[in-house]
Amino acid sequence: MMRRPLARPALTALAGLFGMVLWAWAAGPGGVELAVVPVRGGPPLWVSLLDPGERFTLHYVHSVDRKPIWEVHSVDSAGRIYVEDERFVMVGAGMGDLPGRGRWTGSKGVQVIEGMHYPVGEFILRVGSPGVDHTIEWRGTAVNLSERVPGRPVRFTARPVPRLTRWIRALVRPAADPRREDD
Repeated sequence: MMRRPLARPALTALAGLFGMVLWAWAAGPGGVELAVVPVRGGPPLWVSLLDPGERFTLHYVHSVDRKPIWEVHSVDSAGRIYVEDERFVMVGAGMGDLPGRGRWTGSKGVQVIEGMHYPVGEFILRVGSPGVDHTIEWRGTAVNLSERVPGRPVRFTARPVPRLTRWIRALVRPAADPRREDD
């Protein structure tokens, strides 16, 4: 009787173990996908992968007093969106203090509420007309929503994605990724 070599079952077991480790790695946390999509349907206007805790800014000009405002937001690993800081030249109509949230500072004519970490989660923004210039700023890119969808509501959403998605997105970025034009 001839014995089968042990090499083949050992290699099969090793390949299976490698496959399980690779799957576990690929399924691990890969960041948070932040997307801005029209509420009434249509393709995404902005999609990017952020690291947990990473910040992006929504910059616009107040529609009443015509002064600039910067809202700094962050995302956490679960896909929750927070307002972290607000910067503005003057408090305009509809703006208010959130008691117990952040501290007021400022210099050179700009007022700042910093350290807010106020949860807003998914939110809807009615994009202002050109001149209001609702603009998303992130990693040196800027996308002016007022030029693309003035007067229309958009939804900001965030969701955790696996590491494999992040790896694929590094190779092939979605059409709405603001860095796509840099490639």
